[in-house]
Amino acid sequence: MKTVPFGSATAPAVIAGMMRIDDKDDAHIRDLYAAARTADIDFFDHADIYGGSMHFCEARFADALRLSASERDEIVLQTKCGIVPSEGMFDFSYEHIVAQVEGSLAALRTDRIDVLLLHRPDALVEPEEVARAFDELEAAGKVRAFGVSNHTPRQIDLLRTAVRQPLVANQLQLSITHAPIIAQPVAANMAGSEQSVVRDGGGIVEYCRINGITVQAWSPFQGGFFTGVFLGNPEYAELNTVLDRLASSYGVTPIAIATAWITRHPAHMQVVLGTTTPERVRDAAAGADIELTRAEWYELFRAAGHLLP
Repeated sequence: MKTVPFGSATAPAVIAGMMRIDDKDDAHIRDLYAAARTADIDFFDHADIYGGSMHFCEARFADALRLSASERDEIVLQTKCGIVPSEGMFDFSYEHIVAQVEGSLAALRTDRIDVLLLHRPDALVEPEEVARAFDELEAAGKVRAFGVSNHTPRQIDLLRTAVRQPLVANQLQLSITHAPIIAQPVAANMAGSEQSVVRDGGGIVEYCRINGITVQAWSPFQGGFFTGVFLGNPEYAELNTVLDRLASSYGVTPIAIATAWITRHPAHMQVVLGTTTPERVRDAAAGADIELTRAEWYELFRAAGHLLP
């Protein structure tokens, strides 16, 4: 599989998200893991809140796999913290970050988190508290790299006033149909077009490219914000016609083309899979090695309903 720059190293262009394994038995989780490894995916994405209670999916992953020390060394474990569903708030305090990392370490049965992301932005963030937590976790060898999720350029800049570690990733929602972070700049200066409206400060993809931050695309096959997938959906008939034709041309399935649309971008993004179907993991991963032409990429962009002025 194609790799992309990730901090001072590289990582696979497709990673396996573990958000939906809460109701899967051990055998299913092992099959899912095996499918990922067979597809050259050695990067697994978690969050403390996945599964409906703190650290549930992290624990299911570890309990099902029972990885040996040598196999643990072969993979990258990424997790996220900062959302507190039980209290309806976000929390980037020193105490919360440190406590959640300890919980993730125990649930994942590991001595270190390879990548820790701050989940949705905390409006009450104190960068100095984040920096204190990061410094302590790094010094103790409990976290090796740090990043963010769903953060704007200015929110990242604010963190960087105190945080000294590189922020290696920003996990953002992106699919062919849910693509404001790409579509808005294309329609820049087009008065009267909804697509041209700048949100979240704008320019996050460009900002990440400039600053060496890897964009991780979550919900890569969702039509909108958890509105269901666009693949095979009659509401996206024109897009699926193009996906089907290109899939036939490249000898893959449509999900591979949807993956390839993201990995074709010169920002060298990672696609975060959410599927728990082993076959779909393999099919999607195949898209990372497809280099869509510029004409094909833009045809998909237009077919998804985005304005090309």
